[in-house]
Amino acid sequence: MPHFSIEYSANLDGFVRMDNVCEVVRQAASETGIFPIGGIRVRAIRCEHYAIADGKPDAAFLAMLLRLGEGRDLPARQKAGEHVFKALSDYLDPVFASSKFALSFDMQINDAATSWKRNNIHDALKATTP
Repeated sequence: MPHFSIEYSANLDGFVRMDNVCEVVRQAASETGIFPIGGIRVRAIRCEHYAIADGKPDAAFLAMLLRLGEGRDLPARQKAGEHVFKALSDYLDPVFASSKFALSFDMQINDAATSWKRNNIHDALKATTP
Protein backbone atom coordinates (compact mmCIF):
# COMPACT_ATOMS: atom_id res chain seq x y z
CA MET A 1 0.00 0.00 0.00
CA PRO A 2 2.38 2.70 -1.06
CA HIS A 3 0.17 5.78 -0.99
CA PHE A 4 1.88 9.05 -1.91
CA SER A 5 0.05 12.22 -0.87
CA ILE A 6 1.39 15.46 -2.26
CA GLU A 7 0.34 18.79 -0.78
CA TYR A 8 1.46 21.81 -2.74
CA SER A 9 1.02 25.56 -2.67
CA ALA A 10 -1.40 26.81 -5.31
CA ASN A 11 1.23 29.13 -6.78
CA LEU A 12 3.10 26.07 -8.09
CA ASP A 13 0.48 25.70 -10.81
CA GLY A 14 2.33 28.33 -12.82
CA PHE A 15 5.51 26.24 -12.76
CA VAL A 16 4.54 22.58 -13.12
CA ARG A 17 1.71 20.31 -14.17
CA MET A 18 0.70 18.20 -11.20
CA ASP A 19 -0.43 15.31 -13.40
CA ASN A 20 3.17 15.07 -14.60
CA VAL A 21 4.46 15.26 -11.03
CA CYS A 22 2.15 12.39 -10.04
CA GLU A 23 3.36 10.31 -12.98
CA VAL A 24 7.03 10.97 -12.13
CA VAL A 25 6.39 9.72 -8.58
CA ARG A 26 4.35 6.70 -9.76
CA GLN A 27 7.02 5.69 -12.25
CA ALA A 28 9.87 6.10 -9.75
CA ALA A 29 7.96 4.10 -7.13
CA SER A 30 7.39 1.27 -9.59
CA GLU A 31 11.10 1.27 -10.51
CA THR A 32 12.14 0.56 -6.92
CA GLY A 33 10.82 -2.98 -7.10
CA ILE A 34 9.68 -2.99 -3.48
CA PHE A 35 6.15 -1.68 -4.02
CA PRO A 36 3.42 -3.81 -5.59
CA ILE A 37 2.27 -2.03 -8.74
CA GLY A 38 -1.40 -2.59 -7.88
CA GLY A 39 -0.97 -0.78 -4.58
CA ILE A 40 0.73 2.40 -5.79
CA ARG A 41 -1.42 5.51 -5.39
CA VAL A 42 -0.28 9.06 -6.02
CA ARG A 43 -2.53 12.02 -5.31
CA ALA A 44 -1.92 15.75 -5.29
CA ILE A 45 -3.82 18.16 -3.08
CA ARG A 46 -3.68 21.83 -4.02
CA CYS A 47 -3.47 24.13 -0.99
CA GLU A 48 -5.25 27.39 -1.69
CA HIS A 49 -4.42 28.83 1.70
CA TYR A 50 -0.84 28.73 2.94
CA ALA A 51 1.87 30.86 4.51
CA ILE A 52 5.55 30.26 3.76
CA ALA A 53 8.72 31.69 5.33
CA ASP A 54 8.53 35.52 5.30
CA GLY A 55 4.91 35.52 4.11
CA LYS A 56 5.69 36.94 0.69
CA PRO A 57 3.83 35.25 -2.19
CA ASP A 58 6.98 34.39 -4.17
CA ALA A 59 7.77 31.16 -2.29
CA ALA A 60 6.22 27.78 -3.04
CA PHE A 61 6.25 24.33 -1.47
CA LEU A 62 5.59 20.70 -2.25
CA ALA A 63 5.39 18.28 0.67
CA MET A 64 5.03 14.58 -0.09
CA LEU A 65 4.09 11.92 2.43
CA LEU A 66 4.34 8.20 1.70
CA ARG A 67 2.21 5.89 3.80
CA LEU A 68 3.16 2.25 3.44
CA GLY A 69 2.47 -1.06 5.11
CA GLU A 70 4.87 -2.93 7.33
CA GLY A 71 7.32 -5.50 6.05
CA ARG A 72 10.18 -3.61 4.40
CA ASP A 73 13.46 -3.20 6.25
CA LEU A 74 15.05 0.20 6.80
CA PRO A 75 17.75 -0.12 4.09
CA ALA A 76 15.13 -1.06 1.48
CA ARG A 77 12.90 1.86 2.52
CA GLN A 78 15.83 4.27 2.44
CA LYS A 79 16.98 3.11 -0.99
CA ALA A 80 13.45 3.36 -2.40
CA GLY A 81 12.88 6.74 -0.76
CA GLU A 82 16.11 8.12 -2.16
CA HIS A 83 15.18 6.90 -5.65
CA VAL A 84 11.72 8.48 -5.57
CA PHE A 85 13.00 11.72 -4.02
CA LYS A 86 15.77 12.04 -6.61
CA ALA A 87 13.34 11.53 -9.50
CA LEU A 88 10.96 14.13 -8.08
CA SER A 89 13.74 16.57 -7.18
CA ASP A 90 15.31 16.26 -10.63
CA TYR A 91 11.93 16.86 -12.27
CA LEU A 92 11.46 19.98 -10.15
CA ASP A 93 14.94 21.42 -10.85
CA PRO A 94 13.41 24.17 -13.06
CA VAL A 95 11.24 25.30 -10.12
CA PHE A 96 14.30 25.54 -7.87
CA ALA A 97 16.08 27.54 -10.57
CA SER A 98 13.28 30.05 -11.07
CA SER A 99 11.70 30.57 -7.63
CA LYS A 100 11.96 30.16 -3.87
CA PHE A 101 10.88 26.58 -3.35
CA ALA A 102 10.75 24.01 -0.54
CA LEU A 103 10.50 20.29 -1.27
CA SER A 104 10.06 17.61 1.38
CA PHE A 105 9.35 13.89 1.46
CA ASP A 106 8.53 11.80 4.53
CA MET A 107 7.75 8.12 4.87
CA GLN A 108 5.29 6.74 7.42
CA ILE A 109 4.66 3.07 8.20
CA ASN A 110 1.06 2.07 8.91
CA ASP A 111 0.49 -0.36 11.75
CA ALA A 112 -1.13 -3.47 10.22
CA ALA A 113 -3.31 -3.91 13.31
CA THR A 114 -5.01 -0.57 12.67
CA SER A 115 -5.05 -0.40 8.88
CA TRP A 116 -7.91 -1.84 6.85
CA LYS A 117 -7.95 -2.27 3.07
CA ARG A 118 -10.00 -3.83 0.31
CA ASN A 119 -8.52 -3.94 -3.19
CA ASN A 120 -9.20 -6.01 -6.30
CA ILE A 121 -6.64 -4.22 -8.47
CA HIS A 122 -3.86 -6.72 -7.72
CA ASP A 123 -5.98 -9.62 -9.00
CA ALA A 124 -7.05 -7.64 -12.07
CA LEU A 125 -3.42 -6.87 -12.93
CA LYS A 126 -2.44 -10.53 -12.52
CA ALA A 127 -5.25 -11.55 -14.88
CA THR A 128 -3.97 -9.20 -17.61
CA THR A 129 -0.27 -10.06 -17.27
CA PRO A 130 0.92 -12.66 -19.80
